[in-house]
Amino acid sequence: MQELQDAPLAPLTTFRLGGPARRLVTATTDEEVVATIRAADAAGEPLLVIGGGSNLVIGDKGFDGTALRIATTGHTRQGTTIDAAAGEVWNDLVSTTVLEYGLAGTEFLAGIPGSVGATPVQNVGAYGAEVANTVTEVVAYDRLQRETVTLANAECAFSYRTSVFKAQPERYVVLRVRFSLEDAGGRSMPVRYAEVARTLGVEPGERTALRTARETVLALRAGKGMVLDPEDHDTWSAGSFFTNPVLDAAEYPAFLARVRELLGPQTEPPVYPAADGGAKTSAAWLIDRAGFTKGYGSGPARLSGKHTLALTNRGLATTEDLLALAREVRDGVHAAFGVTLVNEPVLVGVEL
Repeated sequence: MQELQDAPLAPLTTFRLGGPARRLVTATTDEEVVATIRAADAAGEPLLVIGGGSNLVIGDKGFDGTALRIATTGHTRQGTTIDAAAGEVWNDLVSTTVLEYGLAGTEFLAGIPGSVGATPVQNVGAYGAEVANTVTEVVAYDRLQRETVTLANAECAFSYRTSVFKAQPERYVVLRVRFSLEDAGGRSMPVRYAEVARTLGVEPGERTALRTARETVLALRAGKGMVLDPEDHDTWSAGSFFTNPVLDAAEYPAFLARVRELLGPQTEPPVYPAADGGAKTSAAWLIDRAGFTKGYGSGPARLSGKHTLALTNRGLATTEDLLALAREVRDGVHAAFGVTLVNEPVLVGVEL
């Protein structure tokens, strides 16, 4: 376990933004993670948990407390069941399960930055897949009960980009995640996302070669600046900065009317079924149609040149630069369509 004082946090985030932590502890075992949490809680000290830093926006003033970097690694396999440490790199685990083990279930989530432990928190998803589809159990430290607990899938309260871990961030710290995958004889899970199906030349619901599915997703993500590359400032981001809005049955007709008033009577916005009869639409589509196109901005923080949903640090930005752009986009979309976008990354010491 390593401990540093007045430690820079920006290098631990994919935005490369944020001030220092008063104290930074890097823990390499579950025991070290738990001991650090207990010590901070006993002292009444603020605690910031950092995994891969890919979903984190830290204020320019930094964090006045203990930042705990979870650097646990490794996983075990029993048949089609994988038990992985929270600090394991997610994309590395996907590569291993697909290329080495030939197991389906994570292939459409290839290329997503961050750690394994963060995936159930956000219920990470992309291209028609979510980790909720494969997670069987999450082992976490419960700061309220002061003990390590195991939560079954149903107890995790997974829904679109959220979970009990995100809803109660001061309570749970993920230590390990267990996944149940599928041996489909070298085939992928059914293709659910239209863009992936078109690229592969298959119909939605069909399966394809497992490795091909992974390679296709990686190529699609790279084309949108969603695969980390230190030389490409379009990837100095948190991926999708805003979640796709979900409108209930009463809100959707007013939204559709506003879209057609602004863009023409025949305009059909992207819409997908959501829970309780609601409708989910595309944040990227709204951002673009509100006038914030790829590369928008003239300062050190701009929209990605590859994808309107990614806000990026062009190299010299501050967190406040980034948030000013995020507010401009959020307010512009609301003015145009009456929809308020919600940030996906966790904000530390700042507000949108």
